[in-house]
Amino acid sequence: MNGMAIIAISKLIYCLTSFKIKAMRKIYKMASLACLGLMLSTTNINAQVVSDFENLTLSPNSYWDGADMNGTHNAGLFMSTFTDGDGIFPNVFDTVYGAIYGFMKEGSFGYSNQQDSSTAGEGFSSFAYGTTMGNNYAVGKNKSMIELTGTTQGSTLTGMYVTNSTYAGISMRDGDTFGKVFGDSLSASGHGSVNDNSNGEDFFLLTIQGYTGGNPTVNKVEFYLADFRFSDNTQDYILNTWKWVDLSSLGNVDSVQFFLTSSDTTGGFGMNTPNFFCFDDFNGTAPTSINEFSQENKISIYPNPTSDILNIDNSIAVTKVSVFDITGKVVMNAYSNQINVSNISTGVHFIKVETDDTIYTERFIKQ
Repeated sequence: MNGMAIIAISKLIYCLTSFKIKAMRKIYKMASLACLGLMLSTTNINAQVVSDFENLTLSPNSYWDGADMNGTHNAGLFMSTFTDGDGIFPNVFDTVYGAIYGFMKEGSFGYSNQQDSSTAGEGFSSFAYGTTMGNNYAVGKNKSMIELTGTTQGSTLTGMYVTNSTYAGISMRDGDTFGKVFGDSLSASGHGSVNDNSNGEDFFLLTIQGYTGGNPTVNKVEFYLADFRFSDNTQDYILNTWKWVDLSSLGNVDSVQFFLTSSDTTGGFGMNTPNFFCFDDFNGTAPTSINEFSQENKISIYPNPTSDILNIDNSIAVTKVSVFDITGKVVMNAYSNQINVSNISTGVHFIKVETDDTIYTERFIKQ
């Protein structure tokens, strides 16, 4: 092989090697950008904020529905909003027929800490005893819409806990002047107690629609607050517990709206079922599998069992505490090394303690 051939081959090897190195650098750069994108996406998800309504001020056993009339007044309507987390919640209090007859208008939200699940007519009490994460929860009516702000605006929501109001729950269970007994084929007494042609196959449905730039999302979420349409009547139910509703299928949204519909429409004036529902931990944490707890770090808690106060190792700088029941549902949140569990049900529970860099878990018994 002559000298010129050797030089040509050397140049070819150099070019191929150089090309390979450049190609590898390009692949590495693309992979780095992909990882960066994933990190930014993850950061956006983690930045979402829960609306748990705990920062809204209420006296014990009370609620807010706009009756303080502090909103902007226009022809008997007092319009205001309240904010919690990254949500803006509108309220319209209607006094057109006089303040004594005032009421929270359709399309509005209020909030409550009432835990009366047995008194008929209580629109601002939860039909499920106690609240999901703490003391306060929100109350919505048909067509109410949450506007999202901050990092939650334009992102995918996780979900929320939902239950019936006591007003709706008891009306469906026992009936009232205008609302029928669910599962019965007769209308309410105020509508003549006539056959309503339902064959007792009643329902109370909450539909959740997302919006982006004023346009509805392709998907919507339907959740039945009561359902008596099963062929097996033992499966019929009126929701009286807090249930998690997954909202992630809505996709990226900047607002969500709630619609209530009922099978009970006898009389020609629309829905007879009371127009209320309760929700908590909007964009919060979904129920956790109990199996996950065995994989976490353990922590010292005492006394265990306990009937009220549960202390957490004082050497731990707590940022958040979550308590789960045996099904994995969050039953309360706290933010200190001492929590009061007197209001949760008796039995086995799990506690998750979060710090800036570690998650600890432990099992305890509430007496």
